[in-house]
Amino acid sequence: MTGFGVFSVGRAAPRVGFRSGEEVVDLSALGETFRTPSLNALMSQGPAAWQDALGRAQEHDGTRIRLDDATLHLPFEVADYVDFYSSLEHATNMGRMFRPDAEPLLPNWRRLPVGYHGRAGTVVVSGTDVVRPTGQLGPGEFGPSRRLDVELELGFVVGVPSRLGEPVAVEAFAEHVFGVVLLNDWSARDIQAWEYVPLGPFLGKSFLTSISAWVTPLALLQERRVEAPPQEPPPLPYLAGGRDWGLDLDLELELNGEVVSRGNARTLYWTMPQQLAHATSNGARVRTGDLMATGTISGPEPGSEGSLIELTRNSRFLEDGDEVVLRASGLGEVRGRVLAASYPPHTDA
Repeated sequence: MTGFGVFSVGRAAPRVGFRSGEEVVDLSALGETFRTPSLNALMSQGPAAWQDALGRAQEHDGTRIRLDDATLHLPFEVADYVDFYSSLEHATNMGRMFRPDAEPLLPNWRRLPVGYHGRAGTVVVSGTDVVRPTGQLGPGEFGPSRRLDVELELGFVVGVPSRLGEPVAVEAFAEHVFGVVLLNDWSARDIQAWEYVPLGPFLGKSFLTSISAWVTPLALLQERRVEAPPQEPPPLPYLAGGRDWGLDLDLELELNGEVVSRGNARTLYWTMPQQLAHATSNGARVRTGDLMATGTISGPEPGSEGSLIELTRNSRFLEDGDEVVLRASGLGEVRGRVLAASYPPHTDA
């Protein structure tokens, strides 16, 4: 896989690099934009600059560092974080599990990309440990989550901002979005279940989100583009289009060295251009460094689910010491190990 990221060696300052196989190409000799500790300066410059930077990175005969010898950093400064719920199979699986006597999809699901705002300050780079979150688990009970889960997702990263009051059309997606990352939206299912009515996810999600160390530019994903699954009913005009942005990316979820799920991102019902168009349809603006995630990606076949709650039918969750590795063809990996909670439990007497 290839992509832009931020790395350092020893005590040297972090700088921009380009991954080539198992090496990092140091791009700092190409100018000030590449000597900064984040990709934000490059991302803000727009598609022409991105294409130029990609060409220069691929041709650059600069210093190469073995990946094992480099320290990888969060590749960009996250401005805002939004997480969607774009997989038909995932939404259906969850609906059947928790509303067995009702329709699995709520009436709005096929009409719009459902989403919520997350917490930008807890987005971390792959390899960061996840401390088991604590929170309210029910009436009068506070303690470590007993139902810690993973969510295998993609995320897209905004480069060029939009103007307040001006929605971004699906056709303008590539004018604003720099690239794509792999993402794990760690989830505390028990904390979430108790808190989320009526306003949606909060502390059950906000404790940590892990992303890959490398941002793969859209230009390098062109050959992966496929037609997304058909939508019924047809979406409203502002969401029409963007169906040629399905991504044929093989996905893998590994737990403690064993692959427990294999799927593909091409099954997503709502595409990334549709997600961006909906997020800005009320006039909200996007900024350089905004991160928008697809939500858990699950496939139609058994063993292609993107979370443990689906794979085990709500019977198996993460234990302390477990290591999770997510992989996507072309995007690399996201890994993290679970550490014990740092706060003791408390229950009302």
